[in-house]
Amino acid sequence: MRDEREDNESREEVRKVQLTGKSTFIVSLPKKWATRIGLKAGSQLVVSRQSAASLVLTPRELVTPPAPREADIPVCHKDDPNAVARRIIALYLVGYNSIVIRTRGERITSLQRNFIKDLTRKKLFGTEIVSDSSKEMKLQVLLSYPELSVEDALRRMCLIATSMHEDALQALKDPKGGLAQDVIALDDEVDRFSLYIIRQLKAAVQSERTLRDIGFSNQTECLGYRVIVKSVERIADHAVKIAEAALSLSRGMDASVVRRILEMSSFAKSAFDDSTRSLHKKDYLLADNVVARAERMGTMENVTMKAIAGKVRVTEMASLRMIMESIRRTAEYASDIGEVVLNLNVAPA
Repeated sequence: MRDEREDNESREEVRKVQLTGKSTFIVSLPKKWATRIGLKAGSQLVVSRQSAASLVLTPRELVTPPAPREADIPVCHKDDPNAVARRIIALYLVGYNSIVIRTRGERITSLQRNFIKDLTRKKLFGTEIVSDSSKEMKLQVLLSYPELSVEDALRRMCLIATSMHEDALQALKDPKGGLAQDVIALDDEVDRFSLYIIRQLKAAVQSERTLRDIGFSNQTECLGYRVIVKSVERIADHAVKIAEAALSLSRGMDASVVRRILEMSSFAKSAFDDSTRSLHKKDYLLADNVVARAERMGTMENVTMKAIAGKVRVTEMASLRMIMESIRRTAEYASDIGEVVLNLNVAPA
């Protein structure tokens, strides 16, 4: 149990900075605080800059990179491959660098093996199967935040989601031309970046060092980016819904109908582009503009629906309603990103 006296003590002390020699400042540490965390004469401290106006002192042993974490997943031939996959993803997200799937005296089934291989290839960014035998498979995470930053991964994720949205709408002109299938296939790529970013955000929440290494100043940013990643993932999901709806159409749509829907799409895509631009530039006014524009999307959807009602067959109307709903939802998720940017960059008047 923590000493009650510690709770009653002041958590701040003022110490005077002194000059020793000609180029070094020194400052004393409160002895009882230092002793409480295991410091003694000769202990080494790492001094790091937390922000433009603060320094952090950390015992050297606490900033030594942790040993790679390894997790075991015991399986038997009766285990559902989907359940095994969910556990692998959960271990990946909480930061395990090595995941071993092994059986006790029996073989991993071909269904389980193929499922794990497919999962690793399609969903787990930076992960490879480094050993594969009849009774054991070992997955190793080979990529980390110094090699692919959260910012870079999110930029790539946004570019893919934008491309998916554009191609899904173009598929309306030629539903059987192959663009729709390409959009559906790209969804796995978005999921890979999403899981990778969430893995890094979870690590940053648990470690001040990782938080600084990925370029964030506080944990609030991690929470904000988690919402943003989810919003981008949902925008990609709606692009898939648009592509699937396009595939359900027997032929290309009337040119005037396509033009109306593309106008809606252009409005939603512009909101999404500006929301991500406001994030990277930390632009409060641009984010506020995105939120305001997105509020007009519902009206635009109703106007478009009335304009095309007499130009499409009854059998096509359900697919078109789904397409327009997904376009509207894209703008709404862009607004969600804008609101996060507002919260991260708001300043008192």
